[in-house]
Amino acid sequence: MLWYHIVFLALIQGLTEFLPISSSAHLILPSQILSWPDQGLAFDVAVHVGTLIAVVSYFWRDVYFILKDWSASLLGARATSNSRLGWWVILATIPAVLVGLCFNHFIEANFRSIEVIAYSTIGFGVLLWVSDRFFAHAKDIQQLRLPSVLVIGVAQALALIPGTSRSGVTMTAARFMGFSRDAAARFSFLLSIPIIVAAGSLKSLELLSGQHLLVVDWHSIIWGVVLSALSAYLCIHLFLKWLSQIGFLPFMIYRLALGALLLWLVKVS
Repeated sequence: MLWYHIVFLALIQGLTEFLPISSSAHLILPSQILSWPDQGLAFDVAVHVGTLIAVVSYFWRDVYFILKDWSASLLGARATSNSRLGWWVILATIPAVLVGLCFNHFIEANFRSIEVIAYSTIGFGVLLWVSDRFFAHAKDIQQLRLPSVLVIGVAQALALIPGTSRSGVTMTAARFMGFSRDAAARFSFLLSIPIIVAAGSLKSLELLSGQHLLVVDWHSIIWGVVLSALSAYLCIHLFLKWLSQIGFLPFMIYRLALGALLLWLVKVS
């Protein structure tokens, strides 16, 4: 890849992984509009590593205490809010893992069209705004309970449909269940850790099982990790800082515009 391909794709992955605007919708645009070459499996792994570094670095205290108390609970220690949160993250991750294992090939074969991505970008964007605008939201992250966790987990499985946005659909579900913007965002970001690990591990296995390592451009890989990590970290920080003021309306408007652009591409192609 050329240097500006690396910069653009790494920044796009870092930003869209955590903003509720769908990374899959953005990553198809360079190839459709600019005829850029496919970035390759190794680069996909690199930017996943970058976003993982970002979210773990930003929430390292939360991750540390969650892992500490959750591990202690396995040995019979008294349950704490952190150990319960660890269990909630695990339980909310299971639906996406099961759906991914069972239906990944079906989804890849039937839901990868630009038209599907466009409609899901628009539809789930509207749902995000509705959940934010018309439901009472006062619960904090410590008020998570099993029914809410399962609803958010099932919603996360829907993100396997391209254009949905994993962060967007989990925040939407949390808002529908009565959680504050900050609580919805924080739980969504914590949920991203095992999902990114799972996706990165799967792509790594594909990489190791093929001939991809013979043609890896390590210069691109290193810059992909660095740029995606920096952009993702900044994205998380600014999103949490501004979310309570701006809400989700700007993201819905952006998704409507992006979806319309994608539908226009379908029409003219």
